[in-house]
Amino acid sequence: MLRTTATTLSVNSRLSPAGVHVTVAGELDATNAGRLESAIAGAWRPGRPLILDLHRLTFMDSSGLHVLLRVRADVLAGAGSLRLASVQDLPARLLQITGVWDTLDIYDNMAEAAAALAPSLVADLG
Repeated sequence: MLRTTATTLSVNSRLSPAGVHVTVAGELDATNAGRLESAIAGAWRPGRPLILDLHRLTFMDSSGLHVLLRVRADVLAGAGSLRLASVQDLPARLLQITGVWDTLDIYDNMAEAAAALAPSLVADLG
């Protein structure tokens, strides 16, 4: 019998003037990808920017990749925007070799991702 052990994943979200920030830490795989998707769905609201801070995400498999693609589709359908910040080694490699890297808005850090939203926030307020 094959046993799978759940890996450790931490997800924290907070609202800010720049939108919803979700920090993801640990390993994202088939054992917990649904939990991340649920957490994002509970935190994000249509029309709001969403920034995923991945600086502490150490591993991501294809299940995590699929979550990112579904979240992106949901956010775009809901008139929002998705930014990824601080994508590290193994998750970055997966995004690059699958060709997904070029379809996402990826920034070196949270400050850059938030700053990239500033023009759209000003337009929304005007």
